[in-house]
Amino acid sequence: MEAKKIVILLLLIFTLPAYSSQAILDSPLAGSWYPSSSSVLKKQIDKYVDNVKEKDLKNVIALILPHAGYTYSGQTAAYGIKEIIGKKYSRVIILGPSHRHSMRNKICLPKDIKAFKTPLATTPLDENFISKLKQFSEVTLNDQAQYNEHSVQIELPLLQIALGQFKLVPIVVGQLDASTAQKIGKILNSLIDDNTLIIASSDFTHYGQQFRYTPVPLNFQTEEKIKKLDMDSVEEIKDINFNGFNDYFSKTGITICGRNPILILLSMLPKNTHATLLHYDTSGKQTGDFTNSVSYVSMAFTGKWVKKPLLLKSEKTKNDVLTQGDKESLLKLARSTLVYYMKNKTIPTPDQLGIEITSNMRKKMGAFVTLHKYGKLRGCIGEILPKRPLYIAVMSQAVNAALRDYRFPKVTEQELPNLEFEISALTPPEPVSSYKNIVIGKDGMIISKHGYSAVFLPQVAPEQGWNLAQTLTHLSQKAGLPANAWKDGAEFTTFQAIVFNEKK
Repeated sequence: MEAKKIVILLLLIFTLPAYSSQAILDSPLAGSWYPSSSSVLKKQIDKYVDNVKEKDLKNVIALILPHAGYTYSGQTAAYGIKEIIGKKYSRVIILGPSHRHSMRNKICLPKDIKAFKTPLATTPLDENFISKLKQFSEVTLNDQAQYNEHSVQIELPLLQIALGQFKLVPIVVGQLDASTAQKIGKILNSLIDDNTLIIASSDFTHYGQQFRYTPVPLNFQTEEKIKKLDMDSVEEIKDINFNGFNDYFSKTGITICGRNPILILLSMLPKNTHATLLHYDTSGKQTGDFTNSVSYVSMAFTGKWVKKPLLLKSEKTKNDVLTQGDKESLLKLARSTLVYYMKNKTIPTPDQLGIEITSNMRKKMGAFVTLHKYGKLRGCIGEILPKRPLYIAVMSQAVNAALRDYRFPKVTEQELPNLEFEISALTPPEPVSSYKNIVIGKDGMIISKHGYSAVFLPQVAPEQGWNLAQTLTHLSQKAGLPANAWKDGAEFTTFQAIVFNEKK
């Protein structure tokens, strides 16, 4: 029995991550993804680089590099590395997709790791930069996720050969929606400087049954069709087209594993950035077998970083969005629309009501219309997402609040003079990591759990005199969940509102 305990203890000791005792991540890729011998590894990379004819690009600020084992993708990656050899960057940020850890709308930074080690060198982390990033709710800290992720580590020996000394910011990127990718790009843009190089680590099309992706049949045209699939995505990247690249996934289902790192990069790049495709290859071409094939792309981006102060949508001054005149017109529009609808059973146009629509009123925003009668709620319906112009949302929801709020009987024409209209124009919703990040009086909130959801506008809690716990309890009950459902396993999204009413 004692011998068994000793064996278990030894197994635990020898399976601990290599970074556990010295805060240094000793890459587990050595010996499998690339050679474990420093001399053999250097010789391999030097050979790849020597095969490349340099384009001599000036002012390279970012690269897209593949992240397969060097036998397959090393030569393609060398085309990007060749363009930065001998150049000076004080900081390199590697954005690599998470293959093994689920992280919804999160990016992952090291918690205790201070340096990354390969057979070639030990590269310190940029702890000052990382400490600034840690302040944001989109960031999670997890050393094990870093240790397990090859997409970041695979780029390091190449960079060590090309640049020598620099500080590293390793970012494992989770599964992001478009707005979160843009927000992370804004965060990074507020922190970088001219001496920053960004690497978006990504392989491109993963074709075959192994990857559950066979958009074209396996025949003599497969190679050509896979290349077209990849090149169409590359064109979106070359145009620095964030929306075009993002939409391409919906159109094709293309399996680009580094989609989110590339989206973050595209959201960061200045308008005058020039993108160059350096090399393209596939494992199918290398092996002569396209049954299962992965594509590799190397791209360079030249220009100059434009450091931007962080100003997220939720932080913009509300008065910059709608003027007092806009608010008065929207309130008049809501009331007039309902009056017209009650008489004609159809929603009018603004022209029919004699109300001018300003450019601010045409902005896409979510909106709620709330009706009060003698100080008591009489109806409230709206839409969270910014899917149509604000003025259209207000007109539609004015009718819905009066006639389609199931909690109340329909408003009658006789009641109209006694109604007070209130409009809440909403900022885009953004997920938060914890209910603890919700600010009462500032944030509107959405709870989601087990397929149930409910929403409160920012003004609900102050009007009722609720604290955060009371608010979340009532929100859970509104969603049809147990009163304490908010305490564990629930997801939260917040938004802000510009609230104005006829009373004011």
